[in-house]
Amino acid sequence: MPLPLPRPPALLKGLVTIVLAAAFAAQAIAALLPHVPLLLAATTVSLATEAALYRWQRGVLSLFAKSHADITVRHVLRDLLLVVALLRLGEQDRETVYAALVAGLLAFYVLHCAIQAVSVLVRRTRTLPVVTRNIDASALRLSPAPPVLLRRPGHRLLVFGLPATAGLLAAAPGDEPVYAAAGIALSLALALTGLGALLFRLLPGRRPAGEQEVLDWFDAWLAEYRPTVGLYFSGGASSAYQANMWLEPLAGLDGRPVIVLRERFMVQKIAATDIPIVCLPKVSTLMRLEHSTLQVLIHPSNSGKTSQVLRIPTIRHTFVNHGESDKLSSCNPYAKAYDEVWVAGPAARERYALAEVGVEDKDVVETGRPQLDAVRPYAGPPTGTYTTVLYAPTWEGWDGNPGNTSVIAAGENLVRALLADPGVRLLYKPHPLTGSVDPRAGAADLRIRELIRAANRERTGTRRPTGSAGLARLTAELDRLTTAVFRAGADTVERMRVQSAPEPGRAEAVARATAAWDEAYWASLPEGEHQIITDARPALYSCFNVADLLISDVSSVISDFLASEKPYAVANTCGLPEEAFRTAFPTVAAATVLTPDAAGVPELLETVRHPEKDDLAEARAALKLRLLGPAEPPSQERFNAAVQALCAQARAHRARVAERLTAELPGQRTEPAGDGAGLPTAAPR
Repeated sequence: MPLPLPRPPALLKGLVTIVLAAAFAAQAIAALLPHVPLLLAATTVSLATEAALYRWQRGVLSLFAKSHADITVRHVLRDLLLVVALLRLGEQDRETVYAALVAGLLAFYVLHCAIQAVSVLVRRTRTLPVVTRNIDASALRLSPAPPVLLRRPGHRLLVFGLPATAGLLAAAPGDEPVYAAAGIALSLALALTGLGALLFRLLPGRRPAGEQEVLDWFDAWLAEYRPTVGLYFSGGASSAYQANMWLEPLAGLDGRPVIVLRERFMVQKIAATDIPIVCLPKVSTLMRLEHSTLQVLIHPSNSGKTSQVLRIPTIRHTFVNHGESDKLSSCNPYAKAYDEVWVAGPAARERYALAEVGVEDKDVVETGRPQLDAVRPYAGPPTGTYTTVLYAPTWEGWDGNPGNTSVIAAGENLVRALLADPGVRLLYKPHPLTGSVDPRAGAADLRIRELIRAANRERTGTRRPTGSAGLARLTAELDRLTTAVFRAGADTVERMRVQSAPEPGRAEAVARATAAWDEAYWASLPEGEHQIITDARPALYSCFNVADLLISDVSSVISDFLASEKPYAVANTCGLPEEAFRTAFPTVAAATVLTPDAAGVPELLETVRHPEKDDLAEARAALKLRLLGPAEPPSQERFNAAVQALCAQARAHRARVAERLTAELPGQRTEPAGDGAGLPTAAPR
């Protein structure tokens, strides 16, 4: 069934613009004639179009603003035309009455500008140099945000100005200025009330702490909390998963962890954690970490703002990446800027050596992947009715390489081949960025989803999940523990107030609730029903634990899946012969290589169901050791040991610097006389 074509945005924007312009033109004609029915109809259409713009077409508003036809200009023009109509309709000797109405309108627009000016001042007082989460910041006099209506000039003018416009419109048919006067008076009252509410927030005891007071508080918090190791992250809204995968390993470290962010919006993108979070948007504020007890910063990704924190000499920096694969991005030359590079196993060490990007072998430390401790090991072939296959392709990437993702060239063929086997239950988990660069990937993803839905309809007909009530209860409990509830229109200050220091034991409660939710979720699904998994829950590693087989691309997904030693397959869509493909990408060494036509899927499923036919089991065990390192000691222990060793380096460096500074500083003179050589005599401090 063909998908419906989306309506062209440009056409829709043009249509809205034409309707609004036509309404203003009709209103002008009606005011000059004058023609009351046309005036009523044109003004009503104009107001309705404005409301529709703010509800569904916010992009058009920015185009109007760039053309100097913003909401204020449009609203003034609308009311001015109504006044002109009233003047044309009324008697000449009543101009003095309408002059008073015009004066009232002018006063309303003056108040509108005043509200906007005060709103900007209020916003500035609530833009703190430090944004926190999981920290008690009540000393900063945090308060709820002003109502959204007072902070958005467009919405405010539409709402506060509506009584005046309606009054002018009501006055036109019967030439009754009293209606106009009443409407304008109500608009003035609303504007004065809004202005007073905002001015009240500027009183000394009602606004949050000032910049210097916040910075002093932050320094005091650093001195009291005494952080030792931190996770540093900067990036776009869709990149938060790169930091989130390191939250549990960070929480399990010996020491006092902290998360350091640079973008205010990212504070809410970080997943549930009890670790203190500080967002330091300005470089000058970031530099205050130099004089703190922070010794090590862990970097899961590179960004333009990474270079700013690398300037702090008292902190040691390590790059851990957000996943390891054979892609060139896993050997970014930027890695040489860090003091150390932590990798999972020997394969990544060799990868850096072969890439020749300036990372010296002595700076590479093998720590394993502590996140993978949650991945359960292989427990034998499928025992139930169905073989669970996880198809988790990666996204298309930025470089246009056809081998990045299998979704475009092979995705539909792979899914059709899997769905053709009556004993397969398919879990489809696409990368969240699929289709963000190449529209073909997004279109293929939609077609794959429709194939899966059609297969479900044909397989079992009407289905009713079991245990849904228990799952709903666990979902509500998990949401309560992990989701902060904010009032509509809450700003960063209000969110800081709500997300104060966490309740004791919350982290353990989240872990228990997550495990219970995972178990209930998989148990609630009808047997054999295919699943399209795009939500945050269940997580990828939870999918690993229920899957008997993984099909993916060259990405960190297959490296992580190897922790289970279960069979896996990789789609070869880059055009290389199989042997060349295996040579180019070492992570494929223990995989079944599938061609874009998915011809090998039946044989692959046979080896999963009958392990005696699986001749890659030993290769997977060997590759797991090479990619992820030894199973003992556990990755979390190796990760913690690496942190402690790097902290020791940072402390030693600080001690050496302090010793040099002490030796270089001149002492205080004890006598005014010289030493016989014409030089003053100084005593040691």
